[in-house]
Amino acid sequence: MHVMAVSTIADNDKFWGSLKKAYGQLPKGARWTLAVGSIDGTKAVNVIVHDSIDSVKSFFEEHAGPFGTTEYFEADAANAVGLPKK
Repeated sequence: MHVMAVSTIADNDKFWGSLKKAYGQLPKGARWTLAVGSIDGTKAVNVIVHDSIDSVKSFFEEHAGPFGTTEYFEADAANAVGLPKK
């Protein structure tokens, strides 16, 4: 499933620094398909393909949790434009 992690960022440098390190530590079978932030550094959207929302949340919170607040949703991949297939 494609999981959207939508974040409100408290510390932009630490948030993205932690995610750059996390990218090299993805759980087996996970694939990061998108990571984008707003120009003002306060918002971010990440899309990670993995088995469940809970597994993505656990991984994401471990790395970026201290630097922002994130909500997690299953993406509607069937109606998405430009979202890579599994």
